[in-house]
Amino acid sequence: MTARTEPISQPPISKPRQPTFAELFTPKLVTILREGYGLSNFRADAIAGLTVAIVALPLSMAIAIASGASPAQGLYTAIFGGFLVSALGGSRFQIGGPAGAFIVLVAATVQAHGMDGLILATMLSGLILAAIGFLQLGTYIKFMPYPVTVGFTAGIAVIIFASQIKDLLGLRLGVPEPGPLLDKLPVLWSSLPTASPAAVGLALGSIGIITGLKVLRPHWPGMLIAVAGSAAVTAGLGLKVATIGTDFGGIPPGLPMPSLPAITLDKIQAVLPSAVSFALLGSIESLLSAVVADGMTGRRHRSNCELVGQGAANVASALFGGFCVTGTIARTATNVRAGAHGPVSGMLHSAFLLVFVLVAAPLASFIPLASLAGVLAVVSWNMVEKPAFALLLRSSRGDAAVLLSTFLLTIFRGLSEAIVIGFALGSVLFIHRMSKVTAIESQTPFVAEDRPDGASSARTPYNEAAADPDVVIYRISGVFFFGAAASIGSVLDRIADTHRVLIVDFGAVPFLDSTAANTIEGLAHKAARRGVKVILTGTSHALRQDLFNHGLKPPLVAYERTIEVSLRKLRRNDGRMTAGADVSAETWRGNEG
Repeated sequence: MTARTEPISQPPISKPRQPTFAELFTPKLVTILREGYGLSNFRADAIAGLTVAIVALPLSMAIAIASGASPAQGLYTAIFGGFLVSALGGSRFQIGGPAGAFIVLVAATVQAHGMDGLILATMLSGLILAAIGFLQLGTYIKFMPYPVTVGFTAGIAVIIFASQIKDLLGLRLGVPEPGPLLDKLPVLWSSLPTASPAAVGLALGSIGIITGLKVLRPHWPGMLIAVAGSAAVTAGLGLKVATIGTDFGGIPPGLPMPSLPAITLDKIQAVLPSAVSFALLGSIESLLSAVVADGMTGRRHRSNCELVGQGAANVASALFGGFCVTGTIARTATNVRAGAHGPVSGMLHSAFLLVFVLVAAPLASFIPLASLAGVLAVVSWNMVEKPAFALLLRSSRGDAAVLLSTFLLTIFRGLSEAIVIGFALGSVLFIHRMSKVTAIESQTPFVAEDRPDGASSARTPYNEAAADPDVVIYRISGVFFFGAAASIGSVLDRIADTHRVLIVDFGAVPFLDSTAANTIEGLAHKAARRGVKVILTGTSHALRQDLFNHGLKPPLVAYERTIEVSLRKLRRNDGRMTAGADVSAETWRGNEG
C-alpha cells in the first residue's frame, strides 16, 4: 500500500466533478486572460521577459555550439520553441529554450545522423511529447526517484564541462574531438601544447565576471556582460582566437523559412531512439522546472497540458531549423524573480531575442568561443546540486548506490541507460526497504486491519467540537516513497493562506525515502514563506533522522510526539482554544497494490 493523507475531520464527502478535456488542456495563457490582463500586468511581464532574454541570449548560442549546432540554431530554438512553450503550456512561468541537459544527446545525434537527423528527431520527439500529454501520462513522470534526478543532472554537468575544455583552453586538435569522455581526455591531453593564452585569459575573465557579479551585483546580467566584454576586448585588441564569426560565419540577420527535413521510413527508424530520449529527458526537465516555479510562486501547473505545449514547441522549432526545446529551470526561476505575471513574459522573451537577431546579429561575430565556454563552465557548476549530492551520499547506502550508479552511467554509458537503470535500482531499493520495515516495525503495519467501533486504538479520534479553521491537520498513512510523493505533495501543498498551523502526522508511516523527505522539505519552506507554522508529529527515531538529514530541523519545523500534545501546546501558547483541523472534505488515497 502506498502512503495516503487524510484530514482528521471526515464530513460527508461528495464526489468531485471530473474536469473536462478542454479544462485540462486549456493553456495557462487563456487562464491569465480570463482573469483579466491589464497594462500593469503587461509592464511586469515585459520587464521579466527582457530580463530573461538577456540571460537566454548567450546561453542559447553557447548550448547550440556545444551541441554541435550553429549559434543561430540556438536562437531559433529559443525564439520559436520558447514562444510556444509559454503560449500553449500548462505553467504560468515556464521559460522554454535549448537546455544544457540536452547537449550530450544532441551532439551524439548530430554525430550519428547529421543535422537533418537531429531536426527529424526533434520533430518526432514533439509528437511523442504531445501524445504523452494527451494520453494524460504526464503524472507518471513525477515517479522518478530523487537520487536518480540528482545523479543524472550531476553527470550531465560533468560531460558539459568536459565538452568545453577545448574552447576554454583554445586547443587545436589534430583529429575530430571524440564524444565519449574516456576517448576525449587523451586527445585533449595530447593537444595541451597548442593552448592559447588569449583564449585562457578570455575564459577565466568571463568566469570571474559572472561569479563576481553574482556576489557583488546579483541583479546584473553577469553572463551578458561577460560575453559582451570579451567580444569588445577581442575586437579592440585584434586577438587571434576562435569566434562565432571565424567558426560559424556569424548569425544571419533574419529568420529562416519553415521547411520539413528529409523524411523516409528508414530515417525515422534510425532516429527514433534519439527522439524517444529527447522526449523522455524533455518531459522530466520541463516538469521539474514547472515544479520549481510552483514552489516559488504557490501556483500549480497542469502537467499534461505542459507536455502538449512542449510537443508543439519542438515541432515548430524543428520546422525553423532549431533543435530540442524544453522548460529550463534557471531561466524559469529568473522569470519568477523578475516579477513575471504570466506566460506573456515568456512570449516577450522570445520577441526580444527576435529583435536581437534582426537588428544586432552582425555584432555576434566578435563573440569568442572561449567566453561562451566560460559561460557553460559556470552553468555546469551550477547544475550540480552539491548539497543534495552530499546529503544522499550520507543518508543511506541504498540512496548512495542509486545516486552513484546513475551519475557514473550518465558519464560513461549514456543518459537513457542511466535513467532506466537508476529507476530500476530505486524500485529494487524500495522493495528491499519495504520487506525490511515490515519485519521490524511490527507496530506500524502497511495495511491497517479493520476495527469495530469502540475498539481500542492508538490514535485518538477527532473531536469536531474543537475545530479551528486556523489549524489544519493531515495524517499520512502507509509507506511514503517516490511513487506517492507527488500526489501527497499536491494535497499538502493546498494550504489556504488563512491557516496559521499545519500539523502533519507520521504516526502510521513505517518508512519514507529521500524523494518523500524532499517533498516535505519543499512544503516546509513554502509554508515558512507564507507564515504557516509546520509541526511534524508521530515520527519514529529513524524517520526523524531521515528528515533531519534533509534539513527539516527547528526552526523550519517543530516536532511533537503526538497531535494531542502539539494541540495542547498551541492552546497554552495562544491562551485560547486553537485546536482541531480543517473541516474541508479534501481526501487523497494512494493506489493500492
